Amino acid sequence: MSEIRIAVAGAAGRMGRTLVEAVIETEGLVLGAASETPGSSLIGADAGALAGVGRLGVPLVADLADKTGAFDELIDFTAPAATLAHLEICRSTGKRMVIGTTGFDETQRAAIASAGEQIGIVLAPNMSVGVNLCFKLLDIAARVLGDEVDIEIIEAHHRHKVDAPSGTALRMGEVVASALGRDLNEVAVYGREGYTGPRERTTIGFETIRAGDVVGEHSVWFAADGERVEIAHKASSRMTFARGAARAAVWISDRAQGLYDMQDVLGLRAY
Repeated sequence: MSEIRIAVAGAAGRMGRTLVEAVIETEGLVLGAASETPGSSLIGADAGALAGVGRLGVPLVADLADKTGAFDELIDFTAPAATLAHLEICRSTGKRMVIGTTGFDETQRAAIASAGEQIGIVLAPNMSVGVNLCFKLLDIAARVLGDEVDIEIIEAHHRHKVDAPSGTALRMGEVVASALGRDLNEVAVYGREGYTGPRERTTIGFETIRAGDVVGEHSVWFAADGERVEIAHKASSRMTFARGAARAAVWISDRAQGLYDMQDVLGLRAY
């Protein structure tokens, strides 16, 4: 298999540097381009040197549109507006994408789905293998426990995370709601304060913590009278997400178009 040339967006950030490292350590992948926010003082710096993997001869650029001849796929964990701009570059030039950005609204999600009719895209709020296994376990637990339990989703991240609840927590809620035949938009409760009255069984609660340098923790409670089932995942390193993204980049390389997620990448839909 020939090497797949990868571009990393936001390559000077904490996640971007980790993605560069994951690309370098993954067989079959090579870093072809890297970008950073226009105006950054790091434009022109070597992406490999910033990531601590040695000089790679790949300088950070402000606009990936200038480097489309240097990559086959883009890995993007930036922000919704930036990702949508990169999506248009990739769509118009036939480049595949792996998107780990969170916080998209419905219009932005529709734009990604539309682009998937022309290029191959993996979109997932969390690229961790363990988290995606949890999605499958949550589906099973919800179907088995049904409407006999109260369901609460608790998530914690570092102080710099700007969206809440996390995309992973929301996806967990979507999985559970779908398994129970509920519409998450109608049953979600985001935090509680004051006199709220008794809890309604059909609601799905979300609690958010932002503190310190927590990489990412998620726990889903299925609580009944007398017992509680918890399905939890704790990430201690961003590398778990980066390796999942690299795995997705290899998987999507032979798919010309279509919108996929990590359940597809990991073959979990067969279970």
